[in-house]
Amino acid sequence: MFTLLFVVFLLGDLSVRFWLAWRQLGHVSRHREAVPAEFSERIGLHSHQRAADYTVARIQLQMIERVVEAVVLIGLTLLGGLQFLDIELGRLIDSEMLRQMALVGAVLALLGVIGLPFSLWRVFRLEARFGFNRITPRLFVHDLLKVLMVTLVLGAPLLAGVLWVMTHAGPDWAWWAWGIWLAFNLLVLWLYPNYIAPLFNRFTPLDDPALSARIHALAKRCGFGLSSLYVMDGSRRSAHGNAYFTGFGRNHRIVFFDTLLSRLNADEVEAVLAHELGHFMHRHILKRLALSFGAALVFLLLLAWLSGQLWFYTGLGVIPQLGRPNDGLALVLFFLTIPVFTFWATPLASLLSRRDEFQADRFAVTQCGSEPLINALVKLYDDNAATLTPDPIHSAWYDSHPPAAVRINHLRHGH
Repeated sequence: MFTLLFVVFLLGDLSVRFWLAWRQLGHVSRHREAVPAEFSERIGLHSHQRAADYTVARIQLQMIERVVEAVVLIGLTLLGGLQFLDIELGRLIDSEMLRQMALVGAVLALLGVIGLPFSLWRVFRLEARFGFNRITPRLFVHDLLKVLMVTLVLGAPLLAGVLWVMTHAGPDWAWWAWGIWLAFNLLVLWLYPNYIAPLFNRFTPLDDPALSARIHALAKRCGFGLSSLYVMDGSRRSAHGNAYFTGFGRNHRIVFFDTLLSRLNADEVEAVLAHELGHFMHRHILKRLALSFGAALVFLLLLAWLSGQLWFYTGLGVIPQLGRPNDGLALVLFFLTIPVFTFWATPLASLLSRRDEFQADRFAVTQCGSEPLINALVKLYDDNAATLTPDPIHSAWYDSHPPAAVRINHLRHGH
């Protein structure tokens, strides 16, 4: 019965994804030949068509990638791939902890290898075709190795800790695992700005006294404890621009991509930052952290129950090994298959995110007015080749930010 349920949800996932992709492709293509009236004075037809072609190319690649992911998922579960790995590693490795960690590592490595061609195509063909890629093959490999290193250094102890409590902490192990997960996330939040991010990018203090003074004044008005301003060399890898803040309490740092600063004037930079501070003032970051931590607890409690059900394993094409712990097997099965069931919550998550974006926009308007933010957004839409004409249903399902026309209308008219 569980096998049938899994197959139905997987086919439903694929069907809805392809229906949404088909709608997006058709809608964007039909509106390719004319710039929407509200953008016609600021964005040229060539840029609009480039954005449409970029959107179409990305959707097409995502469709192929999703089919491959579904085939791999079926191969690992119902066709016996995970069963084969579990048995073979059991023959090769005597230590139960190492065997289970090796199983998780082998599946992650397999998924990484299968996903690598898509990453290479996305970076060196798709992004390069539209003028966004700046990364060299050498830097790509260096980044890959650094990601692998960070994953091993941080991920291996996390995995070992979770597996240990699954085996030794009794029926309430999910609560202990949740505590480990919370501590791990807080550790990463602390490590990221000072130790992880500098592995990949160079950060230099913002060398613009006038802009720095404006940003510090804005932060002070918002009660944002700003300790430092940095510029990141995002242009080494991509032409896309962004800004973000990190840190705890009164010790925050704001980071600008150099690509962002090269395109926006001081008014527009301040407006973009006011939007980001709007998320801080409305406690969106804390709310999202709380929601993610709450979801993690629910998933761990669900995993704790499922891991004790024989049908959970056999329904997904795996027979647990007798007399040996199967916690690693349960972990892999759960995290391989749970996205098939949680996909249906995507529209709700998108809706909540768009609500937060509107709130942050309204806050930015109170600090800087609407025109600087509108000007900044139009430039960013143009520079990042964001489609101005998304399909409404596709957008409602997936988009974490409001569609361009809707967002600009809200900024202009305040509703």
